[in-house]
Parts: sequence; structure tokens; C-alpha cells
Amino acid sequence: MNENNSNINWFPGHMAKAIREIKEKINMADLIIELRDARIPYSSSNPKVDEICQGKARIILLNKANIADKKITSLWIEYYKSKNILALDIDAISNYNIKNIFKYANIALKDVFLKREEKHIKSKTIKAIIIGIPNCGKSTLINTLAKRKAVQTGDKPGVTKNEVWIKINEDFYILDTPGILWPKFEDQEVAKKLAFCSSIKDEVLHLDEIARSLIEFLYKNYKNLLDERYNISSTDKTVDEIIHDIAIKRGCIAKSNLIDYQRCYSIIINDLRNNRIGDISYERPGELV
Repeated sequence: MNENNSNINWFPGHMAKAIREIKEKINMADLIIELRDARIPYSSSNPKVDEICQGKARIILLNKANIADKKITSLWIEYYKSKNILALDIDAISNYNIKNIFKYANIALKDVFLKREEKHIKSKTIKAIIIGIPNCGKSTLINTLAKRKAVQTGDKPGVTKNEVWIKINEDFYILDTPGILWPKFEDQEVAKKLAFCSSIKDEVLHLDEIARSLIEFLYKNYKNLLDERYNISSTDKTVDEIIHDIAIKRGCIAKSNLIDYQRCYSIIINDLRNNRIGDISYERPGELV
């Protein structure tokens, strides 16, 4: 695969503002719900969250578990357990494990409730702030928990712009926040994985790089899914040869019988984002942590 010197970077002004406002509201919350993408638990963990949420009870939710490699997600849950971190794999669209979020929240706040009892405070009300990178499913999760369209959702980053407290039930409130990235991606492999999972706007991407990186990853880790999806045999082939075969199979032919590679790249990216290739995870515990 040919690499160039282009870097993926995206930090809109509203993200910087969101970080400031979350810091201002953090004292109002009992619990931090950090939502990560189950396909990229490491790459979707924002290093600024530790800085923002220091000292607060926290649970980690691995969303989109239904489109991640389930065996690898299990490894991540075991990894967090070994670190004494409360983590739960969920899927906000299918309702998978959603009911257990309340159970995990109460476990995380055990000490908080004990302190309330000592002060003869009977309230079991939980005020939680939900934090995560763009397009990890925060708004969808809130709507699922609230059983109504409480906040706007979208399949691309940058939908949530403002912070609003949402009533889930009589004892549970969530503050929705915009997705926050960090000002500079020190590791461009992390940035590519964020791009795979639509956490960066396409306007700042080089789709050819993303598509080629994806094919390279699939060849190394999910060769059977790659071959099955595109009805090819990728054995002992280069990335260029694989993409050429996919282009031929998908009829990506321009004038004068030239290969329309841009169209091929778009097909590959769309297949990925519409989960047509299969359940995929892009990182395992121990590789990057």
C-alpha cells in the first residue's frame, strides 16, 4: 500500500466550546457515562475525558456491539474487568443490554448512595452526563432509554450542538453533549479507525486512503468476509490487485474501459458503513493499550 503524508484532523469550534461547558457542568452530575464504539474501544476513547471527569463515578458503554466482532468485544469486557472498570457492551438500536445500564449505574454510585444515607437523604436520583466521540450513538441511546425521541439523531458526526438535561424516568436524568474529539491525532492509525466508523466528517477525509487501509485491514484480519462480500479470491494479492478485482466485479468501468477507482472506493466505504461486509472489530486489547 502506498502511503502519503496527508493527515486526518478535525476539531471544529463547537467541540472546544463543548469541552468548556462540560467542565462547567461536571459538578452537577453524579455519574459519567462514557460511550465508546464497540468496534474501536481504544480509538474511540477520548484522552480528554479523564481530564474532564476526574474523580467522578464512571461507566463505559461499548455501543454498536451488534455490528462488532462479538468474540473480540468479549475480550474487551474481560480486559476492563481486569482493570476494575465497569464496562458493558450494548446496542442502542436493538435494545441489547440497555436495561443493564441502570444496574451498572447503581453499582458505580454505591458510595454516593451510602453518603446520602449517612446524611439521611433518601433520594436515589441519578444525574448522568453522557460523553463520547462524534457518531458513537449518544443521542440514539438517550432516545432508547427515554422511550421517545428526546433528542435529534443522525448517522453522521456533528448533530448534537447543545447540552440539554433529559428526563429518562423519575430517578434518572441524562445530560446530552456534543461529540468531542481532540485537537490533534497523534496516531494516524487511530484517526483512520475513527474514519472507518464515521466519527470524522467525510469532507476532511481522503477516501482513497481510507478505502485502501480498510482493504489492507480486511485482508489481514477478515479475509473470508472480504472474499465473500466481493466474490473474489484475495490470496497472495496486493492491495492494488484486490481493489482492481473489486472494481471489475462491481462494474466500476469508466470511458475507454479504464477503471473508475473513485467509484470503487465509494462502494467499499458505503459497504463498510452499511454493515454489508460483516461484523468487524478494528482493535483488540493489548494491541494499543
